[in-house]
Amino acid sequence: MKETSRRETLASTYVVMFCTLGTRLLGFAREALVNGLFGAGSEADVLRTVFRIPNNMRKLLAEGALSSAFIPELSRQLVDDGSGEKAKSLTASIMGLLLIITIPLTLLFIIFPGAAVNLLTEFSDPAQTALAVELLPYLITYIFFVSISALLMGVLNSHNRFFIPAVTPLLFSVAVISSLLIFHNTMGIFSMAVGVIAGGIGQIFFQVGSFRKLGYRLMPSLDFHTPEFRRVMKKWGPILITSSIFSVNQFIAGYFATMLPEGSVSALDNAIVFWQLPFGLFVNSLITVAYPKMSRQAAKGDRAGLRDTLNYGWSGLMTLLLPSSTGLMLLGIPIISVAMQRGAFDAANTILASRVLFAYCTGLIFVGAYNFTQRVFYALGDYKTPIMAALFVVGIDILFTVLFLFLWNRGVEGLAYANSLAYLAGLIFYILRLRLKIPMDGARGIILTLGKILISLLPGTGYVLLLNRFLGVERWLAGSSLINLGFLALYGLGFVALTLFSYNLAGVEFLSIIKRKTT
Repeated sequence: MKETSRRETLASTYVVMFCTLGTRLLGFAREALVNGLFGAGSEADVLRTVFRIPNNMRKLLAEGALSSAFIPELSRQLVDDGSGEKAKSLTASIMGLLLIITIPLTLLFIIFPGAAVNLLTEFSDPAQTALAVELLPYLITYIFFVSISALLMGVLNSHNRFFIPAVTPLLFSVAVISSLLIFHNTMGIFSMAVGVIAGGIGQIFFQVGSFRKLGYRLMPSLDFHTPEFRRVMKKWGPILITSSIFSVNQFIAGYFATMLPEGSVSALDNAIVFWQLPFGLFVNSLITVAYPKMSRQAAKGDRAGLRDTLNYGWSGLMTLLLPSSTGLMLLGIPIISVAMQRGAFDAANTILASRVLFAYCTGLIFVGAYNFTQRVFYALGDYKTPIMAALFVVGIDILFTVLFLFLWNRGVEGLAYANSLAYLAGLIFYILRLRLKIPMDGARGIILTLGKILISLLPGTGYVLLLNRFLGVERWLAGSSLINLGFLALYGLGFVALTLFSYNLAGVEFLSIIKRKTT
C-alpha cells in the first residue's frame, strides 16, 4: 500500500476537519434544542447522566480501545499482504467479537436497569432515579450501533477513505434533532431515545456501501485463532485497561457532579459541548489521518518518518488549539449566551457553564497533545507506557478533584481544573518516555513555534478585552438575540483575523505548510 505524502495527509485532514465542523455545529444545535426544551435542571441532568453511560462504554469497544488495537494490525496486513485477504479475515473476526460482547451487554442493561443506575449514579431525588431507570434501556442500545459503525470507520480510514466516515456522525445529530422536534410534545425526554436508535442504525447503513466496495463483508466470523486476531487481542488488553481507567475516572467525575447543586451535571456537559468543538475539529481530525500513517511507518521501521509525523501533529495542535482555547476563555459567556440562553436555560446557567468552560480550556492543548502522543506509543506496539500514563493521570485528577471540591470549594469547575492539570502531568510523562523510543529532533523548532504562537495571540486578546471595556459584558446576560449575535460576530471575527494576520507576520510553520499546499 503506497504511503501518503504530506500534501495528501493535509488534504485528508482538511476533509475530516470540514466534516467534523459540520458535526460539531449540529451538536451545538442538538444541545441548544435540549436546553431549550428541558432546561438545565433535574430532567436534563438525568438525560445527560444516563447517556454518558453508553457514551463512555464506546471508548472501551470499537470506537476506542478496540479501534486503537485494530487499526495498527489492519495497517500491517495491508502493508504485508497485497491481496488484502488477511485484512478482510481479521475484520470479520473483529465483527464477530463485537457481536459476542455488545449483544449480551446491551441485554444485561435492558433487563437490569435499576442495578446499573444505582451503581453508576447518585441522584438525591428519587424521581430522578426513577426516570433514569426508565430511560437507560433505550439509550443503552447506542453502544451496539456505535461499535459496529466505528469498526466500519476504522476499515475505511485504514484504506485512506476519510470522507464517508467523517460525514457519518452528522447522521446521528440529524436523527436526534429531528426526533426531538417531532416527538417532544408527545414523548417528552424519551424523544431523545428515538433519535439515538435511528441515528445509530443510520450510521451503519451509510458506510456499508463503501465498506463492501473495498471487498469486505458484514458477515461476522468466529475464527479467533489466527495470528492477526491474537495480536489484536494482545494489544486490546492493555488499551482496554487504559481506556477503562479513564472511563472509571469519568464516572467518578460524574458521580461527584451529581452530589453538587442542581444544574452541575448540565453545566459540565454544556461546557464540554463547546470545548469539544476545537478538540473534535482539530485533535480528532489530526489523529484520524495521522494514526494509520504512523502505524504503517512503525510497521516499516521508519522511525524518522514517525518522528516527522509526530512533530507535524504537535505543531498543528499548538497552531490550532492555543487560539481556540484562548478565544473560548475570553468569549465563554457571549458564546454560551447566544447559543443556548433561551427558554428554560437562564443567565445563571450561562454563567456556571462559562466558568466550567474556562477551566476546561486551560488544559485543551494538554489533552490534545496527550491523546496524539498516546497514538505514537500504540503505533510502536508499546502498551505498557499508556497504562502507566493513564494511572498517573487518573491519580493526579482524583487528587486535585478532592482539593478543588473539598478544600478550595471551587464547585463544579473544580472538576474541570483537576482534569486540565492531570493531563499536563500526563503529557510531561509521555514526553520523558518518548525520548527512549524515537529520535526527538526538532524540539527547538517546536519551542520556537510555541513562542511565535503565544506572541501572535496578544493582538486578538487585546482586541477582545478592549471591546469588553467599551461595550460591557452585562448585555450577554439578557440571552440570545440577533443584536448579541452580531456583537459576537464582531468579537469573534476580529479575534480570528488578528490572530491569522499575526501568524502570517510571525511565520508560524504549520500555517506556512497550509499556504504552500493551497497555492
